Amino acid sequence: MSHCILIVDDEESIRFSLKGALEDEGYVTLLAENGEEALQIVEKQDVDLILLDIWMPGRDGLQILEELQNNGSSVPVIIMTGHGSIDTAVRATRLGALDFIEKPLDLNKIIITLNNTLHLKALEEENALLRKKIQKDDEIIGDSPAIRKLKEQIDMAAPSDAWVLILGENGTGKELVARRLHKKSKRGKSPFIEVNCAAIPEELIESELFGHEKGAFTGASERKRGKFDLAHNGTLFLDEIGDMSLSTQAKILRILQEQRFERVGGAQTIQVNVRVFTATNKDLEKEIEQGRFRQDLYYRLNVIPIHVPRLIERKEDIPGLVDHFLRLYSPLKGGVKKAITEGAIRKLMQHDWPGNVRELKNIIERLVIMTPGDTINAEDILPLGTRSSSEIDKLISITELKDARAEFEKIFIEFKLKQCGYNISKTADLIGVERSNLHRKIKGLGIDVG
Repeated sequence: MSHCILIVDDEESIRFSLKGALEDEGYVTLLAENGEEALQIVEKQDVDLILLDIWMPGRDGLQILEELQNNGSSVPVIIMTGHGSIDTAVRATRLGALDFIEKPLDLNKIIITLNNTLHLKALEEENALLRKKIQKDDEIIGDSPAIRKLKEQIDMAAPSDAWVLILGENGTGKELVARRLHKKSKRGKSPFIEVNCAAIPEELIESELFGHEKGAFTGASERKRGKFDLAHNGTLFLDEIGDMSLSTQAKILRILQEQRFERVGGAQTIQVNVRVFTATNKDLEKEIEQGRFRQDLYYRLNVIPIHVPRLIERKEDIPGLVDHFLRLYSPLKGGVKKAITEGAIRKLMQHDWPGNVRELKNIIERLVIMTPGDTINAEDILPLGTRSSSEIDKLISITELKDARAEFEKIFIEFKLKQCGYNISKTADLIGVERSNLHRKIKGLGIDVG
């Protein structure tokens, strides 16, 4: 679809020369000989960019810019003038103009400027969509009493500058809680920097957190800013804090208290202003008793504790979570959202979900990819919990690869046969083998087809 350019100039020759040049480049053009006419066009039609003359009879270009700004217009404007000055350019920029071109006009320069401006507009719109998507993906789904209580705690804690300790099992959504706290805080437009303390090797964690100077150690070819530095005026989220070594805990405690540090290999003291959120799946009080976590650090971090409930404590949220994940993974199947039957939902509700929301999310992703057709039925869902774990244990206990492969084939074919109502021809088509070959497999693996 061609971009629509509104050309506003009181000189007819300029309007028509620009019209010809831009239409040769594939643009659609609209013409206005004064500001009032331009405002009427913008109100009635979709315009992608305005080329606006400054000096015109009646209301000049700066007044029109101000009117567009007051009306909340987001259409990018490029100013044209034969009487250019720094003062005029500054005033036009303050009123929302994105660029400034002097007359006599250079058509090549105008086309380049116009293309660049439209490209920047497209990037801004794309970034806005991505921000909305990220906000949607970070949404805490559910309306159970446990989730309502969690959201209330977040809403109370977020506006303060107090530190928050987020507690909960793996897969419950501790990172989502941290992100929601940040977005609702007064630091919401500042950086949110996440550090997975369990994923960083002990010898690198100081460099990761505090940064390093060039030459500080082998491989330090340039200066690097640390996570504390990057989080200045924002939020630092230390995930899996219970997995941090005692020596690193001691260094972290000093820096958290003073909000000052030096980069590895550096002498300059860097002052930061950082709000800290931490998360762990461990019982830190037990870790303290066993000498694996510093008591003074625990008391420094545990200003506002927030517990994230397990999925088994909020089972009524499962249908909503399933719908959310089906929408999330619909692009994997061409953007079409799969339906799911009530029977399938009931089967999901019966599971205890030891892996919490993360386990449910993985199951739905698998079902979206692996289920034939547009609807997920109860029989499409492998027995959850006991069977899957026992089958995995059985496979792991097998010594020889060929035996494990045969056992997996048996499990796979049994499931697919059940999925297809023990119709061998349908099953053969589904798994991509010849019917006769499938018959041999069934017999050789000792599969009972009734």
